[in-house]
Amino acid sequence: MTDERLVEGCVKRDPVAQKALYQQYARKMMSICMRYANNRDQAQDILQDGFVKVFQKMDHYRGDGPLGGWIARTMVNTALDHIRRNKPYDQSLDLTEAEHLHSEDEHILSGMTTDELMALIQALPTGYRTVFNLFAIEGYAHKDIADRLGISENTSKSQFMKARAYLRKLLPKEVVAHYGHVHEG
Repeated sequence: MTDERLVEGCVKRDPVAQKALYQQYARKMMSICMRYANNRDQAQDILQDGFVKVFQKMDHYRGDGPLGGWIARTMVNTALDHIRRNKPYDQSLDLTEAEHLHSEDEHILSGMTTDELMALIQALPTGYRTVFNLFAIEGYAHKDIADRLGISENTSKSQFMKARAYLRKLLPKEVVAHYGHVHEG
């Protein structure tokens, strides 16, 4: 089924089209949900809520971009709704407290597999993980992140820098040693 047919069917609440859309996009959307969730059960909840929203709002999709991108934005927004309910942000964070990664850390992270990086991201505390995902992966500006999460722009920047520092601490020591040694030479 083409995206146009899937959209038409979902707008008409056709269960065959809804099932086909779910089967086509669920796996990719689950990986998005996993980036924001604390565990697989929470990611599954976000995925289900996200698809409910997709089906309810399918008539809002105008076809001015890929259907998968529209669904992905809905999943991210659903994940943010879940996170906002728990308010995992420390409003008192100060930018001067944040650690910075050294330049070689960028190289270390870029040399990791997707699964390795996903495991590290999932180990981040919720506030750090959310801002890291929105800034580093989704490409949102700190001002937009702040608006979406109801936090200050400085809190967003601080959460991101602390997420990067936290990731550095989580990196296996042998990975840091290997890449650090390569960089030193």
